[in-house]
Amino acid sequence: MKKMKKEHETCKDVVHSDGEKSDQDLVVDDASDGCPSPVMNGVTSPRENGLDKVSVVPSMGTGVQTVTKKDLAPHSPRSGTSSNASTPSTKKMEDREKPATPISKPYTPTSGSATAAISGGIKSSTPGKLLQGPSVPPGSVPPPAGAYPSPLHYPPPGLPPPHNLAPVAHGQHPHVDVMAAYNGYATPRPPAALQQLYDPHAALRTSVGTQGGKPAYSYHVLSDGQMQPVPFPQDALMGPGIPRVARQISTLDHGEVVCAVTISNPTKYVYTGGKGCVKVWDIGQAGMTDVKPVSQLDCLQRENYIRSVKLLPDGRTLIVGGEASQLSIWDLASPTPRIKAELTSSAPACYALAISPDSKVCFSCCSDGNIAVWDLQNQTLVRQFQGHTDGASCIDISADGSKLWTGGLDNTVRSWDLREGRQLQQHDFSSQIFSLGFCPTGEWLAVGMENSNVEVLHATKSDKYQLHLHESCVLSLRFASCGKWFVSTGKDNLLNAWRTPYGASIFQAKESSSVLSCDISTDDKYIVTGSGDKKATVYEIVYV
Repeated sequence: MKKMKKEHETCKDVVHSDGEKSDQDLVVDDASDGCPSPVMNGVTSPRENGLDKVSVVPSMGTGVQTVTKKDLAPHSPRSGTSSNASTPSTKKMEDREKPATPISKPYTPTSGSATAAISGGIKSSTPGKLLQGPSVPPGSVPPPAGAYPSPLHYPPPGLPPPHNLAPVAHGQHPHVDVMAAYNGYATPRPPAALQQLYDPHAALRTSVGTQGGKPAYSYHVLSDGQMQPVPFPQDALMGPGIPRVARQISTLDHGEVVCAVTISNPTKYVYTGGKGCVKVWDIGQAGMTDVKPVSQLDCLQRENYIRSVKLLPDGRTLIVGGEASQLSIWDLASPTPRIKAELTSSAPACYALAISPDSKVCFSCCSDGNIAVWDLQNQTLVRQFQGHTDGASCIDISADGSKLWTGGLDNTVRSWDLREGRQLQQHDFSSQIFSLGFCPTGEWLAVGMENSNVEVLHATKSDKYQLHLHESCVLSLRFASCGKWFVSTGKDNLLNAWRTPYGASIFQAKESSSVLSCDISTDDKYIVTGSGDKKATVYEIVYV
């Protein structure tokens, strides 16, 4: 039976035969890394991307030799992982070795691609540690230990993920082991002759092959498939709207693995989603030390995990989705927060949510691959976008509310016309899509993948960039409101901030466990992350 790989079903690696779930399986990266460690570098100019001090490999002509995607073959898994899954077929191995750069193709909808239109369409509406980036002193950061959750149960630290979970037919159950997907999928590594241009693990060991120890990590993908290191402009990390450093100012001890976070507008409250509840934190408290939740919203079943939390723009309503067929709509304006409605779909789980700019429509990514479209005024399901052949894992909406972007475990990113109710484009990748974000001020889409790559592609042109600073699966991604930068987080315990679109590294933070979720405040002054060690972390963004 086909081995199923699902990131958004990664919160329960251990599912006992009798359905029993043990708290000892919830230890994530418990062992080693300690408190978050700052990553230091100068900020007056961007990391050189391996260009200014590298002894380039000459091609037959002049200049820097381009690296074709076929040259970037995957390396073997790290010693800390186990190749416990059944040996894939030759065809599967060939598929793994394909690059993660997408192929954009137009889509011709079929009669089954959508149902029932929304009348009128969607209207648009108008004291901590300093963490600087981007480079790491050679050998200063140990390789991360532990595992990212599966809807969130973990093997004890140091033990390999289970070999023998029975395969489950697609669509029948939301909890399927995904750790086999991580073992054997690692960052591509170039041939030895080209390592001086690119070393994806440079931050974790002594740099190899460059005189200045500054390997390339950002590539421009050309129309013919070749990849060239990006020469960053001198002002890549300067100017208004570009952060200088991130400073950790608070830790919110949620008590369970934090799969979802969001920040209110104006910035006052943080909402953290874990097992069976959402906790509300007032980060406007003076001092920001020993912060306690001001409220707890009990959602879903006690043992089920919250996967997404979204505030409506007015801040008075919170929508919660997770390992259940219901979405909970919370009235936050009442004296005591209460559920005012529930939306029920046929899918057993919701992995991600998006809200239209006018607050009238909610979109939910379902474990069956469908995108459910909800009328929030009438609290009814008005449409389902059908196209993904496996779970829909992530979602974002354009600033004008006219276009939707979704990523799936079927290795595709799809765009949808919300006025006409049809699919516009399909971008094919060779890796599962775990996260994405659409730039609010432009046409750039950033995609985070299972194979550790971040790809930034233009919505209508062939321009695209491939970024290599993550060591493992890219689990969440978020653009700043200004559109000039975005952040990504991963199973490698890292929070990376990137310049739009070419990916100059602005800063990097190392946490003590897998970073599962993130959000940026509307004023671009704060970042909040949710992690596998049962806490959320609040960072203040410092500008020049």
